[in-house]
Amino acid sequence: MINWDAHICLPQHPQADFAPVAQLRSAGVNYVSLNVGADMNPVSQVMSVIAGYRATIASEPERYVLVSTVDDIIQAAADGKMAISFDLEGSMPLLDQPDMVALYAQLGVRQIHFAYNRNNSVAGGCHDTAYGLTQLGHRMVQAVNDAGVLMDCAHTGLRSTLDIMAASSKPVIFSHANAYGLVPHGRNVTDEQILACAGTGGVVCVSGLSWFLGSASPGAADVARHVAYIAELAGVAHVGIGTDICFQQKDLDDTPPGGFDPSHWWPASAGYRADSPPTFTPPSVWRTIAPELRKLGMSVSEIEMVMGRNMMRVAQQVWSGPADQPE
Repeated sequence: MINWDAHICLPQHPQADFAPVAQLRSAGVNYVSLNVGADMNPVSQVMSVIAGYRATIASEPERYVLVSTVDDIIQAAADGKMAISFDLEGSMPLLDQPDMVALYAQLGVRQIHFAYNRNNSVAGGCHDTAYGLTQLGHRMVQAVNDAGVLMDCAHTGLRSTLDIMAASSKPVIFSHANAYGLVPHGRNVTDEQILACAGTGGVVCVSGLSWFLGSASPGAADVARHVAYIAELAGVAHVGIGTDICFQQKDLDDTPPGGFDPSHWWPASAGYRADSPPTFTPPSVWRTIAPELRKLGMSVSEIEMVMGRNMMRVAQQVWSGPADQPE
């Protein structure tokens, strides 16, 4: 069985320590998508992070492998290695150029969403004025599909997500988003969005972040509750896991340059408070998700779908595009 974590965040710094990745591997995770930047990160920072992460992966070939196909992941698991690829949280690092998608794909970016909480020239964010996919956004969806990259709708506004899912010729995912029907937070996704995602053949991956799970000290039972909700609504074939754990490391400052304003990206009007940061499920949560799902009545085969087979299916469909394999 392949355990697939659709999104985590190390420090946005080329010298980030990969110890958390090793912790996930020890907890049974076979593949993880590492975030390499978002809309608030300038291209110079994103490229520096990609270069640093690639160098770390290359320096420990006995532990890590940068992958671009599902077969690569299966082989990595057989070899006892952690399979890794990258994701972008927002379209601003694309510089309004659809051709940038294929370039990032060649560097190891295998999934991307278009707006990080706020509106931009491509799509609307989930914490901004209602805004649909722009004309440029439609070209970007085509570029993502053509490059064989997973089209992600996390952090994106309702109207834009529905537009993206209607426009995409490939399955669409939410790499880290929970059920609004259980926790009415703007970052969570409505039943309409969940069903639309399933309609593309895609997967909604449940995150382990306290605000979106509705628990101050989130654990496997909280994750399982959201998994069960989505499975009941849309079918067990359309739910996965993207823990969204954000690992901080002292002495590494990854603050975006250029007058970064956290209150813009995480507005108080949406319920964010600077004096009350979120908590996350620990990497060890992967050891206990399956037993919690079993308590809720899921079979062994259904649990395997949630833990990785669903995302493997979607990636197999999408990653068969023309993107060159990373070196």
